[in-house]
Amino acid sequence: MYLDTGALYRALGLKVLRQGAEVADDARMAQLVESTDIDLKEQDGRLEVFLDGEEVSALIRTPEVSQMASKVSALKAVRQGLLEIQRALGRRGSVVAEGRDIGTVVFPEAEVKIFLDASVKERARRRSEELRAAGRPVGLEETQREMEERDRRDSERELAPLRKADDAMAIDSSSLGAEAVAQRVIKEIRSRTLET
Repeated sequence: MYLDTGALYRALGLKVLRQGAEVADDARMAQLVESTDIDLKEQDGRLEVFLDGEEVSALIRTPEVSQMASKVSALKAVRQGLLEIQRALGRRGSVVAEGRDIGTVVFPEAEVKIFLDASVKERARRRSEELRAAGRPVGLEETQREMEERDRRDSERELAPLRKADDAMAIDSSSLGAEAVAQRVIKEIRSRTLET
């Protein structure tokens, strides 16, 4: 199963935006997490995200939701609540998990850990193309600024900051295509699983 943990934070971010909730209100955020049902399901080879029973996969991919997801992800009540959901999804069976604290917090005992990164300029270019293809064109400079702000916020947060796990293999995909990255990841998985 593909577990996109960022989708969980995005779904909650969407709910916060819809309700106009104040992110600084810890008690309100704790209550919101407690009363929210988020689930991930694979359908015809693609991941679908459900927020309180509503399929929101496309709605959670906007720049506004990305920024809100980064803000709510810094809150202790949110991280604790979504951590339990992530681990429950992981217990369903064989999982490939993606997220900014997967190897350090969510699944620190994972068999294989990959820290996949790219320059902010390249990530912004890819994201702009993705949004343009989805019919939501945004400027490259604006996208890069938003990514830099999100990276800064996620790296500097006190709780579960973005960082590479000590035992993770780092791959810089700035100049690599998807196929080359996939081959490196497969090679790492094979080498790690053959060791055990």
